[in-house]
Amino acid sequence: MAVLVILLLATFLPYTALAAFSPAFTFFLACGADSSISFPRDSPARTFTKDDPFLTKASSSAQALTDANSNSAASPLYAAARASSSAFSYKLPIPDSAGQAAFLVLRLHFFPFAASQSGVSIESASFAVSVRDAYTVLPSFSPPSAGVVKEFFIPAGGSGDFRVTFTPDTGSVAFVNAVELFPAPSELLWNSSVTQVGAAAKTDMTQWQQEALETVYRLNVGGPKVTKENDTLWRTWLPDDPFLFGPAGISMVNTTSTQIEYATYTREVAPDIIYKTQRAPNASAGRLSLQPPLFNVTWTFPAEPRSSYLVRLHFCDYELVSSVIGAGIMFNVFIGPDIGTPDLMPTKTIATKANQAFYQDYAATAPITGNLTVSIGKSVKSSADEGGFLNGVEIMQLRPSDSSLKQTGSRASKKKTVLIVTLLAVLGASVLACAALCLIVLRRRRRHAPRPAPEVEKEASTLPWSPYTQDSSSGWPVEPSSRSGGEGTTGAMQRVGTQLHIPLEELKAATDNFHERNLIGVGGFGNVYRGALRDGTRVAVKRATRASKQGLPEFQTEIVVLSRIRHRHLVSLIGYCNEQAEMILVYEYMEKGTLRSQLYGSDSDSGEEAAPLSWKQRLEICIGAARGLHYLHTGYSENIIHRDVKSTNILLGDGFIAKVADFGLSRIGPSFGETHVSTAVKGSFGYLDPEYFKTQQLTDRSDVYSFGVVLFEVLCARPVIDQALERDQINLAEWAVACQRRGQLDKVADPRILGQVNDNSLRKFAETAGRCLADYGQERPSMGDVLWNLEYCLQLQETHVRRDAFEDSAGVGAQFPDDVVVPRWVPSSSTSSFLTTGDPDETAVSVTDVGAANSKVFSQLSSGEGR
Repeated sequence: MAVLVILLLATFLPYTALAAFSPAFTFFLACGADSSISFPRDSPARTFTKDDPFLTKASSSAQALTDANSNSAASPLYAAARASSSAFSYKLPIPDSAGQAAFLVLRLHFFPFAASQSGVSIESASFAVSVRDAYTVLPSFSPPSAGVVKEFFIPAGGSGDFRVTFTPDTGSVAFVNAVELFPAPSELLWNSSVTQVGAAAKTDMTQWQQEALETVYRLNVGGPKVTKENDTLWRTWLPDDPFLFGPAGISMVNTTSTQIEYATYTREVAPDIIYKTQRAPNASAGRLSLQPPLFNVTWTFPAEPRSSYLVRLHFCDYELVSSVIGAGIMFNVFIGPDIGTPDLMPTKTIATKANQAFYQDYAATAPITGNLTVSIGKSVKSSADEGGFLNGVEIMQLRPSDSSLKQTGSRASKKKTVLIVTLLAVLGASVLACAALCLIVLRRRRRHAPRPAPEVEKEASTLPWSPYTQDSSSGWPVEPSSRSGGEGTTGAMQRVGTQLHIPLEELKAATDNFHERNLIGVGGFGNVYRGALRDGTRVAVKRATRASKQGLPEFQTEIVVLSRIRHRHLVSLIGYCNEQAEMILVYEYMEKGTLRSQLYGSDSDSGEEAAPLSWKQRLEICIGAARGLHYLHTGYSENIIHRDVKSTNILLGDGFIAKVADFGLSRIGPSFGETHVSTAVKGSFGYLDPEYFKTQQLTDRSDVYSFGVVLFEVLCARPVIDQALERDQINLAEWAVACQRRGQLDKVADPRILGQVNDNSLRKFAETAGRCLADYGQERPSMGDVLWNLEYCLQLQETHVRRDAFEDSAGVGAQFPDDVVVPRWVPSSSTSSFLTTGDPDETAVSVTDVGAANSKVFSQLSSGEGR
């Protein structure tokens, strides 16, 4: 019986409890504490001792600080700290019997608090941390107010003293709450080959093994947070949800209760709990039109542009052979835009049996945009439905030694010197040659110069304005995959300058330090808070989160776009803030929130159930949004494509005035003579133009398609993708178009408005939305035509005009007029006529006679039959 109990315990107890990590030596220092602090629940248990014996003699000025409110500290370690306004160091003696560890694990704990001692403040500390006088692991570092633990892997370098130095920036202080140091297991780093991808494909990996690494991300994919009590090396693994990119439903979580097997390493690399959960692509997502048949599950991580990273991905195949087709799973692994491992098949590479853990290491360089991505997806060679799996992610940033940086700088300096000397020599020779040539030309001209003619009045040499005689750069962001031209986001941002900049402290005051009670929305960029500036202006403050799926390019694009355009139906940018690694956008406050929240019955300001929008209100909202988009497409000097039109990006103000918002993905459209812009696909699932998705060719008709989805969403008051419905109703656009063609609008329309809608208005509205959703862009109406038809729908609703049976009938194709001739300013010396677009909210623009007077649209305008 006793044996049976022992076997059961061995089965259900965590495996970390069966074989605890036992390093050759450890240093656990509670910095500034007046006594030791024990953690008996750690595995193995740990005790942090006082740090005084390890301070160097030159660090006598470093004083021990205690938290003025120590009861609020997240851990006893963070109730005290060691701080100084001058540099201080710890000297940790590495014993000769330490073994042959290649790397040491160094963890530094920082938790800024209000100290009870006067004269020293660590709440805004800024300092550098160096190790062994060889690695500056943290240059000019300011710990966040919530605290942070920094982990590094430092090359061991044999026995001797291990020195950690904290050097404050000028006028500031340096501090630390706790220090951990112990040898890493020999199998933890560089124990297997590393796959080099992208820009890191030609790097010297032997050099990497001599440098320090900083752990920046450690995720338990598909599982909960794993704390130091459940990890073999006292690590913390965070859930992956904040870093997951894409709509809900494209991935699923798998789990196993079977014992995890280790092939070439032990659980010191990663504990069992990491391998017992995994995330995999949801194969049914493609069948439900959420994704194309071949799609990836992607995780996005903010990173330092062009920095080097070691990416470790953990895998565990629960079933080596699929029970459906009798073959092993095969999938692709991507690091950024580059393929890391094509056709990864655990059965033929690493794992020899089910539930066997393994990992893959990749060397990568973060792109200039800053975001580093990891993706898995089904291989075209795979005969199974599965698209892969992922159990854990670790990302470590390379921290080169100071000596290697100096060598690199020295080599660069030498090359620069040689280049400068060469250029000066070439330039000098060129100047002498030009001077000699000029002398020869002048002498010849003097010989053959004609007698001077009588002086006459010279004509002005200045040519009429022409786009070819001016700087034609647009200043708009240019994506890597798009056409060349323009000066890019940076130049445009410089021109915007500081006129829109709002200090971070003012925004903290406006939102009560971003308090949760002021939170009014959450999006891909970050959280949105209500607030009021010092002058009383009510604003909406959008603050980027660290795990934001969007980044600096979207932030800059939003500022550039909204600083250049103004329209009654486009949300106004009040200002922005880019301080202390914060990216914040400040907009005018829209009292009624998003169109989506109003359609689904939630009042943004009060949080209470809102009365359903009437049909007339819905029409006026759609007309307002269409006017804003029409202005983007035609009213600015360049064709602007929004690229993310959806109900959450249409905001409602007082009186339900609609305004289009969120221009982070906007792009300049095709230039004169071009039909499209080739660019990477961006947008929101459910609203994305299928033609743009297939061809990566963007036009303003892509916005028209997205707006057509919004129109049906307004009509039906339901999400565009709803997996809880029957299969033919999951995708709103497909279902609504099918019902519209069958004349069954009563099945899709919101039942709350059916009694108040004029039949002709409803049919015309549905026809307009249906035409917007045509498969090909050339078959869709322009936004001007959409606006015209929506205004006509409103007229039908207000006047209840009775028409002939064939007019506005669903049985007859909608008679859309020819595309509206875009009234743009085309400089010419032969005309100075002025027209407006007909929208009183738009700024008048100068145009030339482009044949508009003979078009059907302008004929109808003149006859009173138009819009």
